[in-house]
Amino acid sequence: ASGDIIQAALNILLKILNMFFAGVNLQTTREKCAEVIDFMYERKMFIFMTQLQCLQKSVLKMIGTDEMPKYVSAEEENILATNSSVRTSYYFQGAYISFMFRLFDDSKHYAEKHLACIDNTWANLFLHHAVHAFYIGLISFWVARKLNDGQQWHERGKRSKLALKKWAESSQWT
Repeated sequence: ASGDIIQAALNILLKILNMFFAGVNLQTTREKCAEVIDFMYERKMFIFMTQLQCLQKSVLKMIGTDEMPKYVSAEEENILATNSSVRTSYYFQGAYISFMFRLFDDSKHYAEKHLACIDNTWANLFLHHAVHAFYIGLISFWVARKLNDGQQWHERGKRSKLALKKWAESSQWT
C-alpha cells in the first residue's frame, strides 16, 4: 500500500478531535487515542503524537482515571517546550479540562498561557482554531464574570466571538 503517511496522521488526528468534541463515548475515544498514539510512536511521528497526548490527557481526566500517556520521553518534552503549535494545544486542553471541572484559577492560568502563544502557532487545523476560539471565548467570559475587573477578559471573549463570526461569514456553507 502507498500513500501520504503525514496526511493519514493528520486525518486520524482530526477524527479523534472530532470524536472528543462531538461527545463520542469517552472509552471509545480513549481506545482510539491509544491505538493512534501507538501508530504514531511506531512511525516516529512525535510531534503529532505529542499533540494527541494533550487530548488523551483530557479524555483520561474526563473518565476519572489517574492513568497517564505511556510514551513520555525527553524528545516529547522537548517538542512541548519548543513547538508553539503543540504547546498551544497543551495549554488549550489544560484550559478546557479546567473549565469543564470549573477550576477557576487553572482555567485562567491555562487560558492566559494559550493566548500568549497562539500568535506564534503554525500548522493547526482550521477546526482546531475554531474549537479553540469557541472554548477560549467561553472561558474568557466566565473569567470576566468572576473577576471584579474583568474587562480584559471580556475583550478576549469578544475577540473570540468576532473570529468565529468572520469564519462563519466567509464559509460557503452559510
